[in-house]
Amino acid sequence: MTLRRSPRRAATVAALALAAAVVPLPDAPPAGTAYAAVAPASDLLRAGDSGPEVQTLQERLSGLGYWLGTADGEFGTETSLAVQALQKAAGIDRDGIVGPDTRAALDEGARPSAQTSSGRAVEIDLDRQLLMTVEDGQVQEVFSTSTGSGEPYTSRGERHIATTPTGSYQVFREVDAWDPGPLGALYRPKYFNGGIAVHGYGSVPPYPASHGCARVGLKAMDHLWESGHLDVYDTVLVR
Repeated sequence: MTLRRSPRRAATVAALALAAAVVPLPDAPPAGTAYAAVAPASDLLRAGDSGPEVQTLQERLSGLGYWLGTADGEFGTETSLAVQALQKAAGIDRDGIVGPDTRAALDEGARPSAQTSSGRAVEIDLDRQLLMTVEDGQVQEVFSTSTGSGEPYTSRGERHIATTPTGSYQVFREVDAWDPGPLGALYRPKYFNGGIAVHGYGSVPPYPASHGCARVGLKAMDHLWESGHLDVYDTVLVR
């Protein structure tokens, strides 16, 4: 007795056999063959990332003078501020994310230049919102800063404009603690022009946002104290 398979069942068996067959892909497509493009994984680095790529980024930033503390492979606050400082120096978007434009700036070695030519000074570049430590005309370290917003505010019943005046000054007073004031406490401030200081702050946006002081990150302010670049009588040039 001969068993007959229906045409539908025969087609199903053939389809299963074809699906089970393993057909190896060639190492390279034959000439003239078109394949659909496969989107590569994102090559962006941003806050919260970690690993060897982040450490390589940190080492490159540090090598260019952008302060971020220890290159530990963790993309935290200090690394974000260092990336923003590089972006400011390069004149590109200040988003703190390492994408194609930021990688190009790293490859080109973008760095700000000093205006002072001798001695030790801290220079504050208002246009680019950068703070730099300088020795004999050479930029040593670069920090992202946030200076006077240009907006009106009221303090002790008087109306003011949030301005960081240009000019050459000297550090005349320092407070090694949180210094309370009418507009809020300042972390380890170094005063150089009346009530205007370089100080640490929990928020350092990439644009002018202060009442007139030059904000840097809290750990950056600790480093500036330790480095000796903002001792009493040291020069602060605002330009």
